[in-house]
Amino acid sequence: MFLLELENITKRFAHELIFKDFSLSASSPSSIAILGANGSGKSTLLQIMAGYVSPTKGVVRYSIDGKQIAPENQFASISYCAPSLELIEELSLTEFLEFHFQFKKPIITPKEIIDYIGLELAKDKALSQFSSGMKQRVKLAQAIFTDVPLLFLDEPCTNLDEQGYDLYRKMIAQFCKEKLVLLASNDKNEYAICKEQIHIMNYK
Repeated sequence: MFLLELENITKRFAHELIFKDFSLSASSPSSIAILGANGSGKSTLLQIMAGYVSPTKGVVRYSIDGKQIAPENQFASISYCAPSLELIEELSLTEFLEFHFQFKKPIITPKEIIDYIGLELAKDKALSQFSSGMKQRVKLAQAIFTDVPLLFLDEPCTNLDEQGYDLYRKMIAQFCKEKLVLLASNDKNEYAICKEQIHIMNYK
């Protein structure tokens, strides 16, 4: 079992308080949506949970089967998808996935991933030639198909059409049953997959 714990997390930027005293204990498998309006601090909170941003105050802990994971080793337990995530656009789709999965184990092979997300005809194209919706499918795929216990999703359906939303729901249902999923969104179509909801405005 994977356990994520946040204890009294507070974040300030200069003199602006983003949120304060946010605490959470969540274990796998589960799915939790962090809700709030644009600019409310959802993405910042997700980045703190993932270790990408330091809190002003408070502690984030990861543990597996009761054994705490050192902060410098936490990266091995997570995958992350966000609109700000940069792809290596000089690479083809096949090259990008093969490169990504040199660092973390995939749930299925890169070829199977490409077929699953419906981009087999573009497998040898440079990512720079992809539409925004195609790029978002790739971002989701590299996160969801990484074999880790903790998945972070920040506005995961950005730039997706209706077919893309259907694919997103299908991937979550099929491949994230055993994961702990943390999702930041204000779109009901995105966070409907979550079992729990937390409103960040309660921590202002």
